[in-house]
Amino acid sequence: MLVATAAFAAGPPTVATIYDAPIYAIEHDAVPLVEAMPADKFAFAPTNGEFKGVRTFAQQAKHMARAIYMSASTALGEKPPVDIGATENGPASVESKEQIVQFLKGAFAYAHKAAQSMTAANQMELVKMPWGDGQYPKASLVSNIAWHAYDHYGQMVVYARMNGIVPPSSR
Repeated sequence: MLVATAAFAAGPPTVATIYDAPIYAIEHDAVPLVEAMPADKFAFAPTNGEFKGVRTFAQQAKHMARAIYMSASTALGEKPPVDIGATENGPASVESKEQIVQFLKGAFAYAHKAAQSMTAANQMELVKMPWGDGQYPKASLVSNIAWHAYDHYGQMVVYARMNGIVPPSSR
């Protein structure tokens, strides 16, 4: 309820604010979680059970940011404003906790720009998918930002809890 209140505080909802509200919500869960994880735990990945080959905490955060940049840039019809790397795990040059936090914050800022560009007139425009073949409505790309980020946020919450960190959203 607080997220909806904050997202719509400026007045009645618009198409743009409806798309932006879920992005606002995940941003306010994911960024504090990444900030709360100690830098020495960014290389953590579970090893007990069926976890062979899973991403580290840092790779989860970078993957989330990269996917956000890809979806937002495609919806905006632009190239990403930063290097997003050649793999799903983001740019190799983004390594430290501080760099990863900034990469993620920048991705969310760019996602807000994409959401704010949504209108009743353009939301169903088809664009080439940033992964795979085919076309996708802009609205689906912008919606994808939140649901995909929440998928990885859930995994990152488990990683944090396995390291004794209570996610800020649960405190």
